[in-house]
Amino acid sequence: MKTNKQWRLAARPVGLFKDSDFKWQEEPIGDLGDGAVLVRVIYLSLDPTNKVWATTDSYLPAVPLGDVMRGGGIGVVEESRNASFAAGDIVQGMFGWQLYASVPGAGLTKLPKGAPLKAFMGVLGHIGLTAYFGLMDVGKPKEGETLVVSAAAGAVGSLVGQIGKIKGCRVVGLAGSDDKCLWIREELGFDAAINYHNENVSAALKRECPKGIDIYFDNVGGEILNTALALINLRARIPLCGMISQYTATGPVSGPANLSNLISRRAKIEGFLVSDYLPRAGEAIPHLLEWMQSGRLKFRLDVAEGLEQAPRAISRLFEGKNTGKLVVKVSEEPA
Repeated sequence: MKTNKQWRLAARPVGLFKDSDFKWQEEPIGDLGDGAVLVRVIYLSLDPTNKVWATTDSYLPAVPLGDVMRGGGIGVVEESRNASFAAGDIVQGMFGWQLYASVPGAGLTKLPKGAPLKAFMGVLGHIGLTAYFGLMDVGKPKEGETLVVSAAAGAVGSLVGQIGKIKGCRVVGLAGSDDKCLWIREELGFDAAINYHNENVSAALKRECPKGIDIYFDNVGGEILNTALALINLRARIPLCGMISQYTATGPVSGPANLSNLISRRAKIEGFLVSDYLPRAGEAIPHLLEWMQSGRLKFRLDVAEGLEQAPRAISRLFEGKNTGKLVVKVSEEPA
């Protein structure tokens, strides 16, 4: 009988996650029910929305205290009582922070064998779809426009900037260290990078966006959103992907002070969720795959080794210590 290892949510986090917000549990795996699939998790995705899920009801109900912490990932089928899946299949789904997950087959996506699994945690997974549809459907880039991306060295932002370049935009990224700025500028091809810790963001954006901002892809909210709004052009588009600067706030958060610019510039600000676009994934994947294979779309996984590291690793997102897509390697890939 296999023994499962799990992180369960023990307390609603206040500010940054703490070790005491989680409880480690080991227990035997029970028998599979009809239609269920037993998956051994290989890679667990760590995302800013984990903080939202642990804290409050949002687009999904908050994780109940005592339950396995919610999280998506990739795994291999160990046992199946579902005719659509067989042992050895590689699948993607919501498995939670655990080594083994017993899940209904309806919640799984079968991945092609032989493809690099890491790509499905980046370009070909929910991160790539977020970047693609957030920019293409909400941002609607046009050649020659100026695109500004916050958290530009993160999982989504790094892809958004590269897709913007593919579409002919001038791309300016905001990141939190000189190393991150060097990476997005020299390796990913951004036209300019601004270290928001070292520079006056308003002055730097005026310097790097002399024609103003046509698209601001926002991952952080807060003061940087306020600053970008001051520089938007007529008919600017602002996709709201995340507001990571606010997820760990312990008190009221002030909103942008210059929303009136949306009126005078006749601009659009729109939030979106990648889950709304999953039925259209087939539109995006061929483009993302071709760009990746041709070397025009690069990604980086920031890997924490071992499920035990998940509670500490997740805080790297909110401290700006990750570069690229943050994941936990829970177990080994199949040979």
